[in-house]
Amino acid sequence: MPFPTHRFYEDIMALFCAGVMVSLGVTLYNSNQLITGGTAGLAIIGMHLTSLSFGMLFFLVNVPFYYIAWTKLSKRFTINTFISVSIISVMTDYMPMFIHIDNVNPVFAATVGGMLIGVGMLIMFRHKSSLGGLGILALYLQNKYSIRAGNFGLLVDTIILSSSMLMFSFEVVLLSVMGAAMLNVLIAINHKPGRYQAYVESKTEKDGVSV
Repeated sequence: MPFPTHRFYEDIMALFCAGVMVSLGVTLYNSNQLITGGTAGLAIIGMHLTSLSFGMLFFLVNVPFYYIAWTKLSKRFTINTFISVSIISVMTDYMPMFIHIDNVNPVFAATVGGMLIGVGMLIMFRHKSSLGGLGILALYLQNKYSIRAGNFGLLVDTIILSSSMLMFSFEVVLLSVMGAAMLNVLIAINHKPGRYQAYVESKTEKDGVSV
């Protein structure tokens, strides 16, 4: 099934909606100091080690990976990913101006936060975008060395969540794993060939890449 094309304004509208969902998910996570995987997880951990905000860290962590995306994947994917990351970086920092969470059940924060991030990622995949960072590296390794992007992502998330046990309580880590499971199950169910497929045209191949 050929991957559908979208106009630039359609990408912008969709990526903005995706950014809102991911930002809300991260806000729910932050309300209970929960951790997620990938670049977002690194940014959340960085918040507790530095004085920088999530948005600033999330943007900075992604910068080195844009070179890989631009030179090894595709320009449109790089631009759309930059837009997604920028939207999320700004919205998560300014979200408290529009919504203030005083108290939220930790289980609700983990499951619904994971669902929101997962749906946001599906929209990004549909519009040739991603959360950047480690997702870009996973796609590159899949293109170059046939390493499954999903397997690489699972390995990285496992390392990030395992490392968080050195900083956070067992309960927080357990809830974070629950949220990560919800996110990945949602993507696994919906992210299939021909449906919500992240199509990335590599520099060496002209085929779509499913992650």
